[in-house]
Amino acid sequence: MIVPALLSQDKKKIEQMLDCCSKFAQLVQIDIMDGEFVPSKSITSQELSNLELTVPAELHLMVENPYAWIGPACKIGIKRIIFHLETKINHKQLIAEIKKHNMEAGVSLNPETKIENLAALIDQIDLILFMAVNPGFYGAPFIPQVLEKINQFNKTWPDKKTAIDGGVKEENFLKIKNTNLDYICIGSAILKSDNPKQAFLKFSRL
Repeated sequence: MIVPALLSQDKKKIEQMLDCCSKFAQLVQIDIMDGEFVPSKSITSQELSNLELTVPAELHLMVENPYAWIGPACKIGIKRIIFHLETKINHKQLIAEIKKHNMEAGVSLNPETKIENLAALIDQIDLILFMAVNPGFYGAPFIPQVLEKINQFNKTWPDKKTAIDGGVKEENFLKIKNTNLDYICIGSAILKSDNPKQAFLKFSRL
């Protein structure tokens, strides 16, 4: 499944992106950044709690304190919260808190993080999101070595849902698709194109 990734510090811009994607996407990912875990910032937790979802959505939390986003996410009907394995918190407790609010829990890995680090959590998580860029910016360059990491993961844990995010373009899409991911998250190549719907449909047909 192609998942448009929404990234902006402007709540109105996020609302415009949601409205746009509601016309063609089955699921979108809203990227959340705090200016600490990554240098960039996005909308605040208060702004998130006042969003009206017009399309099913998940959150990708690039933040130091994921707990601050659970309440607002639950309030607006977010389907899944994805947090980073690199956050210095008790991951098992966070997963339990997310699931207590009837949302799925996903874990994201930065490009340099080894899949072996997931072993203690693998039975509790619903999705693994592989970052193919260093997170936090639209349009960052794709890191192709991540594809080998995905292949390795699929051999080790073939039944887990997987996703990729970052740097996905038309020229690398088929290589990415061949890793048999469940979700391919695409940001600027869809949302910054002249015709987002047309760009989405083109990726869907590749």
